[in-house]
Amino acid sequence: MSGFSPLEVAQFQLDAYNAQDLDAFCGWYADDVVIADLNGAVTTQGIEALRARYTKTWGEFPQNKVALKGRIAVGNTVIDHELVIRKPGGDTFEVAVVYTIADGKIARADFVK
Repeated sequence: MSGFSPLEVAQFQLDAYNAQDLDAFCGWYADDVVIADLNGAVTTQGIEALRARYTKTWGEFPQNKVALKGRIAVGNTVIDHELVIRKPGGDTFEVAVVYTIADGKIARADFVK
């Protein structure tokens, strides 16, 4: 996977997220991935914890999708502005996610909520 640009990695994981394809989604993350609140607490660490987190999320919200509102890339960092849609006509909220890409995988994702 290291032949892909950081922008491609971010897009491929977003596509897998929207398809709720857990294996493909997790395949874009490093085994020792760190998920955190920007400048705050680590909320998920390691690929198995990431897998458990999204198994739970998609179990609770089987129609959950993300609409990309904007994206910028600087070097190995990709920043997405996302609209999370729990279900058609349901609750939505916005986040910004700062993805740090290393060796073709997401090593860290910092969320602004």
